[in-house]
Amino acid sequence: MGSTNPFKDKSVSLTKRIVPSTLYALLPIALLCTYLYLLSLTPHSTTTTYHPSLSSPTPSSSSSFSTVQGVERSNEGPYYNTMYLDHVNERWARDLDWFDMVVVSFGHWFLLPSVYYEGGSVIGSLNCPDLNHTQIDFYVPLRKALRTTLSGIIERKGRKGSGIDVIVKTFSPAHFEGDWNKAGTCSKTEPYRKEEKELEGMDAEIRKIEIGEVENAKAKASEFGGFRLEVLDVTKLALLRPDGHPGPYMNPFPFANGVPERVQNDCVHWCLPGPIDTWNEIFLEMMKKWEEQRRER
Repeated sequence: MGSTNPFKDKSVSLTKRIVPSTLYALLPIALLCTYLYLLSLTPHSTTTTYHPSLSSPTPSSSSSFSTVQGVERSNEGPYYNTMYLDHVNERWARDLDWFDMVVVSFGHWFLLPSVYYEGGSVIGSLNCPDLNHTQIDFYVPLRKALRTTLSGIIERKGRKGSGIDVIVKTFSPAHFEGDWNKAGTCSKTEPYRKEEKELEGMDAEIRKIEIGEVENAKAKASEFGGFRLEVLDVTKLALLRPDGHPGPYMNPFPFANGVPERVQNDCVHWCLPGPIDTWNEIFLEMMKKWEEQRRER
């Protein structure tokens, strides 16, 4: 009888912008996979490969800012990100042949000041008033970047006759009460009831874009065998959990010396354990379902 372990003999790539807490919750999967590949989407972090036969992670020397070509903003350089929306980042794409599965997640970093290139020319910028570029919102660049990423996977794996499983995790809303950079907080201690909170505005639009691009990618991949693309839709679940963020505890012991006038809060990332455990359960069920379908063929 075949193994029911959906991760047996699998190499899995995860983008770190999936948020660190989600990744750390998934690290036990490393005991089930042949390789678990953590792509740190920052210029100062390394790409890490976890192998169950090793006693500790073995980092490689590559690093990336995004799945598309770009340069991340820094304190020493420009205050804005630079993205080439029609070019896959080769630092990431060159390792695709290693993987049976890729999990992609991004969204929040598109809200930061950015300059966007396409076809070698600037097509606009977001919140860069001192630059003489057309101001555009981030929806179109986000869509283009995700389309380039998924197309890059399909073209590189499909034309070689090798399939791959691809999961796109949808946007997880933040819960700042006030602006994040002006002492905004997330002080709620209980989830919203379903009827208390509607998915709307930016959160709904980003989710719509991500789901739409996965459907477009499915159509493109249909000419190749062995491709499976699905959405891990966490947006509505995340929306209802304002209580799941670190809040002022993004730093240890924030009130050790009394209560300061302002305390920086993290209302974007998630506590562990926390809501992300539910997302991971859904993720594991998706893998089990795919493995069952594979065995039934």
